[in-house]
Amino acid sequence: MSDSAHSPATAGHVAEESKFAAYVQIAMLLAVITGVEIAVIGLPFATWLLVTVLVVLSVVKFMFVIFYFMHLRWDKLFCTILFFIGLILAGGTMWALLKLFGAEASVPLSVAVNTVADLSRLV
Repeated sequence: MSDSAHSPATAGHVAEESKFAAYVQIAMLLAVITGVEIAVIGLPFATWLLVTVLVVLSVVKFMFVIFYFMHLRWDKLFCTILFFIGLILAGGTMWALLKLFGAEASVPLSVAVNTVADLSRLV
């Protein structure tokens, strides 16, 4: 006489329900963090402080999403390392492109020539 509460099918169903509950809780947490981000935008603090808080909250949200919704938490460590290597390469590429084509590089030639002429008059 076996108890049906301990059958493998029931154990899998309970695991799925607990995973579903975790997903719902994480989704609610992400919604709360998003609300905090929206509220922070209107606060009268220094810009550097607001940007720092928003970046930290965004990183927290990003980590929750990649580890739970992209299943990196249950993946092999090698796959997680590959993901972060790609992320670092993409971030480095973005940084390099922003430095290469930043505001200094987009100044019209006439403005640059006038600026040099104005500086040469001062000397």
